[in-house]
This record gives sequence, structure tokens and C-alpha cells, in this order.
Amino acid sequence: MTDPTADTAATPAPETRGFQAEVKQLLHLMIHSLYSHPEIFLRELVSNAADAVDKLKFEALRHPEFYEREPDLRIVVGYDREARTITVRDNGIGMSFDEVVANIGTIAKSGTREFFAQLSGDEAKDARLIGQFGVGFYSSFIVADRVVLVTRRAGQPGSEGVRWESTGEGEYSIERVERAERGTEITLHLREGHDDFLSRHRLAALIRKYSDHVAVPIVMKKEVWDEEAKGYKATADDETVNQASALWARPKQDITAEQYEEFYRHVAHDGAAPLAYLHARIEGRSEYTLLLYVPAAAPFDLWDREHRHGVKLYVRRVFIMDDAGELVPPYLRFVRGVVDSNDLPLNVSREILQESRDVETIRSGLTRRVLDLLESLANDEKEKYATFWSTFGQVLKEGFVDDHGNHDRLAKLVRFASTQTGTAVQDVGLADYVARMKDRQEAIYFVTGESYAAAAGSPHLEFFRKKGIEVLILADRIDEWVAGTLTEFDGKPLRSVAKGALDLSALADTEEKAAQEQEATALKPLTERLARALGERVKEVRVTHRLTDSPACLVVGEGEVSGNLERLLKAAGQKAPTVVPILEINPRHALVKRIDGEPDERVADWASVLFDEALLAEGAQLPDPAAFVRRLNALVFGAGAVADVAGTAPPAGAGD
Repeated sequence: MTDPTADTAATPAPETRGFQAEVKQLLHLMIHSLYSHPEIFLRELVSNAADAVDKLKFEALRHPEFYEREPDLRIVVGYDREARTITVRDNGIGMSFDEVVANIGTIAKSGTREFFAQLSGDEAKDARLIGQFGVGFYSSFIVADRVVLVTRRAGQPGSEGVRWESTGEGEYSIERVERAERGTEITLHLREGHDDFLSRHRLAALIRKYSDHVAVPIVMKKEVWDEEAKGYKATADDETVNQASALWARPKQDITAEQYEEFYRHVAHDGAAPLAYLHARIEGRSEYTLLLYVPAAAPFDLWDREHRHGVKLYVRRVFIMDDAGELVPPYLRFVRGVVDSNDLPLNVSREILQESRDVETIRSGLTRRVLDLLESLANDEKEKYATFWSTFGQVLKEGFVDDHGNHDRLAKLVRFASTQTGTAVQDVGLADYVARMKDRQEAIYFVTGESYAAAAGSPHLEFFRKKGIEVLILADRIDEWVAGTLTEFDGKPLRSVAKGALDLSALADTEEKAAQEQEATALKPLTERLARALGERVKEVRVTHRLTDSPACLVVGEGEVSGNLERLLKAAGQKAPTVVPILEINPRHALVKRIDGEPDERVADWASVLFDEALLAEGAQLPDPAAFVRRLNALVFGAGAVADVAGTAPPAGAGD
């Protein structure tokens, strides 16, 4: 008979939970896609294990007790042919119950929504995106129909072990278990058709192929030939399979291109090869090693300036932090790789890192080396640079705002669309533009707009097209800020075609100059009438010769905020200074000539139409579109005709 006073508490039963919706999508993709390289699962699991070991080293700097009398760090890979399982075990930092739920039950922190936004519908292609979004653990389900994870975080008692299990069908079970060892063990129960991985030779070859560079010993049991069983038999002896040395610490001549690429896949969690890389050891007042990569495709978090985790920081090969953002300026946040310093203290914290003079030295050196690499691509590998620019050009342009010290270097790297090419492709450098400048042309001309179509269709370009003068088209949102800081190149000033009273006399012949002066004098009364009619809406009205087809355009003074920038600031919820524009009219346009002959009582309406048309031409929204339509209809068709169209007869005595 059971004693009712006895402690009947038992270990809680496993708890079953559902995956986050995005995880279900991802698992379906993993399981059902025709993945071209199922072997990738081992690379991802080993990479995660190596990260766990690195994090233990870092936390143990302050908490040496986390080693728990087991200071020898390693990753163990094994298999069981009879059970058809593969096991990857590490003695790194491990995970708590909450961390397992956060890191495996949900992947919101891994950019999942951005991941699914990039899916193309081609499962074979989509599967290659997996490594780019920090979801490598889920690659286990490519080869396994059941995955079991057992873990315990370093520093926690053995009773805080966690067991997680899932078949990848939308749910998982999780429970607390007793676990003496710290770290994580993952067991994969293989699907049918993947028994080729149940081989030491196969697994060891994959480790050497993908993870030879990992600076943690990856251990497998030695095997010897058993003559009686006619097969290999595992022994009790361990053997390190990989080189277990930091790739960046090796001499460059000892590293193959394939090894550089595999290290990139490890450090960037990217399944594709990098676009370019640099490996350098810098000596001097500060000594450090750089192994940096430029990806071929944009990371999912490219537009988050605050979330930079592309460069890992090591101090004398000891991992310090995953997201050394202080070492990388925001406009180079696409860079991936490793920085290993000999000078920073091992107990470096984020606060110390921000204030250290050595960090500033490393940051400057890293920036200089990356710009060197980009200049080399721009000069010697133009196709690669075109790929880089189409992917990261808008981010690099941020350097004109962030990094005034490197303006000249960035000016050589920047690319724009141009009226010369007639397409939205940004492939024209400032040096290309200068080399094509016309005789007597004194400035580099550009136009800004909220889109390529709006900028390329600007009436401000008409005179330049007539004269065959190239104009750069700046249509990215960042370009307004670029234009405000990039004021000259190679001794040539950059000048907006929509600002100030452009002096185009040097580009006009003698007859044109005489005609322009005569027209300006003849239309002075009209400009005064229009200015009175428009009142405070314009600073002044003047004759222009920058127009050939349009009746009018709006310009702002030199140094003032452009209309496009004013709209961008307001759209972002920021205060923008109110700029009163100048209305410039085309003296040869039929509409201007007609207005010149109108009586004063009709000039006010025509002036408003002219002003609103100019606003529309530069991509602005009209403050009162309905009023513009009514006024235009009345002027074109007459008040009576407009009323008839509206179904209402005009009042008796109404004039035309």
C-alpha cells in the first residue's frame, strides 16, 4: 500500500508545443525541397557547435567556474549504423530551457519574415537561402525525420538539463531532464535514402571539406579493419579530424581559395560564395589580423543600421563578440568576417570597446582596407563591381554622410544613372562623366527625384538634352544627402540643374545669348504680373532658357532644401524648412505667349495653373487637386462649357 504522506512529486511529463507559423513553413521547405546538397546539415551543426564553444570561452573570462572541471573544449561527431543515427555533441555554453524555446521554437530573431519575403517559389533555389538567415539548425530535417536535442547551460545545476524533440511536423516536445555534462548534443534519426552518411569516412570527409578551419577540435572515434567482420570497427581512441587552427592565423600561401570560401560560409552562414575577400596582417602601434568578405547577395538585415553582426572580434584567437559593430562603420555593415587583435584586453567589454584608442585604429584600418578592395574591384573587375554596386551601392552612399574623412575615396567608387545611358542602371562614375564633359563645360550637372522616371523626365533637363550635355540622375532616397555633401570632384563643382540661376551662357552661342537677353526684356511685364498673381507662393518669377519643351519649372536657391528633400523629410515625420520656390517660365512656349496676351483678371488663374503644372512635373502633390482641375477646365473650355459638362447651366448673363 502506498504511503499517502510520501513525496509523490515526479518529473513533469514532456510538454508539447506548436512551432511558430514561420517555422512550420521553413520545416516544410526543408523536408520537401529538392535540396541539391543535403550534406550541408553537418556544416551547419558543426558551425553552431563552434559558436557555442566560442561563447563559453568568452563567458568563462568572467566566470571560470563555467568550465566545470572540463577545460578541454571540443566537438564530437559520431554515428550508429544499427540505430541509423548521427550525433553532434559539444561542450560549449549550452542552453537553458527558455533559450531552447527562444532559439528553436521560434526564429523571429533570425529574420524569418525577411527570409520568406525572398522565396521565389522554386524550392531548389529557395533552399539555398537557408544558411543566410541563421536557421542552420533546421537543416537537420533535410536528412532526419526525428531530431532530439539535449542540452544544459554552463553554470546551471544538472537538474536544469533540457530535452527537445521533434519530427518536423509542426510540433515539438520539451522537458527538463537531468544532465551532468554542460553543452549540447543533437541526435539525428535519418530518413530513408540517407544511409550514405552512416560512414566514418563520409563524415570525416565532410568535416575536412566544410569545417577544417574551425578553431575547435572536431573529434571522431578511430576505426580499424575487422578481418572477421569484414568491416571497420570503432575503437575507444579519439582522433581529431580537422586542423583545429584559426584559418586567419595561417599564412595566406597555405590557404586555398576553396578554404577561404568555406570559411566564409561558416562565418557568414551564407550558402553562396563571396564576391571578394581580403586577408591581411597589420603591424605597427596596433597589431591585428583581418579576414573580411564582401557577400555576393545582400544579408536580410542590410537596412537595419543598428543591427550589425557581420564581423566577429577575437583577441589573440579568443572569441570576444559576435557583433563588433564598433569596428565597422555603418556604411560598411555588409562586410562579413573576423578581426583578431593582439592588443585589446581579453576582458574587453562593449563600453571599453567604444572608448578604446586601439579600436579606433582598427576601425580606420579596416575601413581603409575595405575601400582598397572595392577600388581594386572597380578598376580591375568591373563586372564584379557592377554586381557589388547593384546590391550594396545605396548603403555605401551613406558614407558621404557618416565618413567625411573618406569623401574623396567614396567619390571614386560612387555610381549613378545618367542621361548618357538612358537607363536606370547606376553604372556611371564621376571620372567617366568628367572624361566626357563638353568644351567650356565647367560643372558636373545632376538632377534629383523620388524615382528614376520622375528625375529623368524633369523639365530641368531639356536644355541639357538639346545641347547633348550629360546629367547624372540621382533617384535613391540617400542621394539628396549625397548631393548635399559631395560638392566637387576632380576640381569640378557638382551642380543641381534645379537650383539657382544656372549660368548656361558658356554653353550658348552668340546668337542664342542675344535672343535670350531680348526675350527676358520683352517678358519682364509678364513676369511681374505673374509674381503679383502668385503672391507668397513664389519668391520671384523670371525668364529661363533651361527649358525647351515645358512652359515652366520650379527652382530653389543655392544652398536651400530641394523640393524632393523637403518631401522626403516630411514623409519621414521630420520637420523640413519651408522653401519658397522660384517660378521660371519658357519665353518660347505657346502657353506662355498666350498668357502674355491675357487680361489681368485671367492672369491669376493662368498663373495658378502654370505653378501647379510645375509642381506636378517635379513629382509633388498638389495642395488642392480639385481646384486645379476646375481652373484648368474653365480656362481651356470656358466657364459655360464647364458648367454644361457638369450638367448645370451657367447663370444668366455669364460671359465666356
